[in-house]
Amino acid sequence: MSATLLSGKQLAKIIKQKVQHEARALEADGVRPALAVVVATDDGSTHWYVRSIERAAESAGISCRIVDLGPNATGQVLASVLKDLSEDPSVNGIILQTPLPPGVGTDELVGHIAPEKDIDGANPLSLGRLAVGQPSFAPATARAVIEILDHFDIPLAGRNVVVIGRSAVVGKPLSLLLLERDAAVTVCHSRSGPLERYTKTADVVVVAAGRTGLLNGGHVSSGATVIDVGTNVLPDGSLAGDVDEGSVRGVAAALTPVPGGVGSVTTSLLLLHTTEAAREQLRSLVPGAVR
Repeated sequence: MSATLLSGKQLAKIIKQKVQHEARALEADGVRPALAVVVATDDGSTHWYVRSIERAAESAGISCRIVDLGPNATGQVLASVLKDLSEDPSVNGIILQTPLPPGVGTDELVGHIAPEKDIDGANPLSLGRLAVGQPSFAPATARAVIEILDHFDIPLAGRNVVVIGRSAVVGKPLSLLLLERDAAVTVCHSRSGPLERYTKTADVVVVAAGRTGLLNGGHVSSGATVIDVGTNVLPDGSLAGDVDEGSVRGVAAALTPVPGGVGSVTTSLLLLHTTEAAREQLRSLVPGAVR
């Protein structure tokens, strides 16, 4: 048996088509959706990723403003820029791209992103709203996992799902999204002990720990679905996930590839969130203006 690869590329195209439709509808109502990406690093891979967001946004009909503050930007400068963007009516979505300059923490800065423009769910208010079922943007990577499972008709209600990793970016928000779908969720982390204690009985395993090859074929049961969120850069510059794909493919029923899996969907969802934010902001200003 060899696992079916759950590619995210086709799903990403479907979401992008929806974004294009939404962007055209908003333009018909006099609004061009706008995204701002704040960058403060000289890391080459980060700038490559930001440029890819810019290209994807422009091709979907969304304006994208790259605010490059340089690798020596202070926390005070970053906070001021995020506040200004949050108050700027021409900006609908804001992303604070990591990494940040040494000594500058993310936790305090993301609190300056207005929740209605927080399209990647970074502000703690967004996570809190998600936890209690109030409208908010989930981190795009966490939502991408749910979208992939839905796209491939993998059921969640009543199923045992193990999430490996408890970050505020993926693990925690994803566990909340899974609970909303009536899954029985277990979250594993560095103190959980042997992974197989939990993963061997799981119907779905999601790995988001940032450790190359953390999950192998001995950890999963026959017929399980494995979602690999990891994007680890190898010495040769290539990307690898958190799953030892070679061993897992011989056991699991389905597996997302790296690259070409969750990451493919994440960028499209950031753009979709931007159009959703633009629609809600327009509706709040002119009730009934957006259908």
